[in-house]
Amino acid sequence: MTTVRVLVTVAVKKGWDIFQLDVNNAFLHGDLYEEVYMEVPPGLLIDQTGPQKVVCKPNKSLYGLKQASRQWYAKLTEALSSMGYRHSENDYSLFSKKTSSHTIFVAVYVDDVIITGDDSVETANLKSFLDKQFKIKDLGKLHYFLGLEVLYKSDGIIMSQRKFTLDLLKEYDCFGYSSLSSPLDPAVKLKGDEGTLLPDPTYYRKLVGKLNFLTNTRLDIAYSVQLLSQFMQAPRDTHLKAAFHLLRYLKSDPTLGIFFSNNTDCSISAYCDSDWASCPDSRKSVTGYIVLVGDSPISWKSKKQETVSLSLAEAEYRSLRKVVGELVWLNRLFEEFTVSQSSPIAVFCDSLSAIHIAHNPVFHERTKHIEVDCHFVRNKLQEGLISLHHVATTNQLADILTKALTGVKHHAVLGKLAVRSSHPT
Repeated sequence: MTTVRVLVTVAVKKGWDIFQLDVNNAFLHGDLYEEVYMEVPPGLLIDQTGPQKVVCKPNKSLYGLKQASRQWYAKLTEALSSMGYRHSENDYSLFSKKTSSHTIFVAVYVDDVIITGDDSVETANLKSFLDKQFKIKDLGKLHYFLGLEVLYKSDGIIMSQRKFTLDLLKEYDCFGYSSLSSPLDPAVKLKGDEGTLLPDPTYYRKLVGKLNFLTNTRLDIAYSVQLLSQFMQAPRDTHLKAAFHLLRYLKSDPTLGIFFSNNTDCSISAYCDSDWASCPDSRKSVTGYIVLVGDSPISWKSKKQETVSLSLAEAEYRSLRKVVGELVWLNRLFEEFTVSQSSPIAVFCDSLSAIHIAHNPVFHERTKHIEVDCHFVRNKLQEGLISLHHVATTNQLADILTKALTGVKHHAVLGKLAVRSSHPT
């Protein structure tokens, strides 16, 4: 999903048209290189009364086979390669063709395809070629892809999951409830063993799973969803109540989405933060980071750290390590999209201790237990990929990914991000 957001961002800023294709019966195009046998399909008139049972040996891939997706990808790669396209080393679902006269990108998710670039003739040739090879549906300009809705504005586009959100609210009968201003109640601390076990845990798991899909465009609920996801094994009534609190927050504006501006600002910046020892059960910290292109968020994460941090500085440094790792990959991806960064990527952190550790090797003796993280961040700092800056806690945008905020603080952070309502005006 991050690759899709980056692709859309670059296309909008460069003024490229984005087209969507759908491949008919994609998995039936794959070739089988192993011997696979299947039972005779119901309705096929074959005498099975003999001593040996008759089976079928398919020569082509079928839906339901474990090999189906892999063989379809191999077939598509072979077809695109014959047209001069090569797959990306940073994301194998991305293909590109670059010549002196044009640049075309193709993003593939199973049978859904996005095409964008600066040459309409080459785009038309590619569509015609894929149609001859696989029979495709040309769905025109990108409007709906993997549940993501795209609304075109004069100054850019808004990517949201409006329909998915409304369907979710309808499924859980939330239209009769009043809306709330924050995803979680900051006064409530959820624990794994408090409350009554739910008689049907699949109800809770299904709800959280759908909420997790919603975080592809709703970064404002990323922290809440990662917290609710920690109780999937044995959900209790307190956890379900918190999940419905989140649904009531979604009801306040189900059309909220990310705005990608068409201005030419392609500068990357990042914010990272942590909430030290915030988990009452394990005392692990929460890492949160957000990466922006201009003012538009393209990548974000809210996740509990794998190990217990012994100090606030260590927790902050681990969050710094996570965002730098993401920036290394994103920098390579943007170079592939012919968008290079002329200066170090600004990373904002509200911990002076973490910044000092990255800059000052003397601190290394006092932080041996985070030695690998120290080396990695410091190396990228010395290479000039990133530059570290201190930011006041009040201006820390990643706060929304590490803790439950009050309604006022929550909307204050959202107001600084390119998050807009996609409701037509």
